[in-house]
Amino acid sequence: MTDSESNIPNIAEILAGVLRNIDPKLQPMLLAKLERLAAQRYRTWASDHPDQSVKEGLLACADREEEIARRVESLEPNASAIQDKLLSNNPALLDLNRTLFEGRPLKVQFAMQAEGERAGAAAWKTYAAGASDPSVQELLQSCSPLEQTNADFLQTLL
Repeated sequence: MTDSESNIPNIAEILAGVLRNIDPKLQPMLLAKLERLAAQRYRTWASDHPDQSVKEGLLACADREEEIARRVESLEPNASAIQDKLLSNNPALLDLNRTLFEGRPLKVQFAMQAEGERAGAAAWKTYAAGASDPSVQELLQSCSPLEQTNADFLQTLL
């Protein structure tokens, strides 16, 4: 294990720390916004990757991240305004999203993202279990396999 790999930040722990400061009812909206940011990261990785099959896999991951965001945002008519307010109240989130991956080898970034995807899969299951409306439960639960598929793909790149 290289020094850079031994110092991989634990995304699940970092995110849990951020979410502790967010109203639990609003946490899924914040995570949906973070899904969109992850989609951008996947698209950047894809645009820079020389292997066409990896590029296609990364773009498929980006599409799944966007799909998760769309599903979750469909639960709230004012999703965008809520997300903007959450980000303005927590400006460090955008910096964290950018700097967490910055300067790390690509394989380390993939490992970090895979960990984040697994944490996301667990989070959507938790939010689904806490929802009282069965249709909301089903929608939130449906996000989990998309996250896991992304984690599984990233794992193949490690």
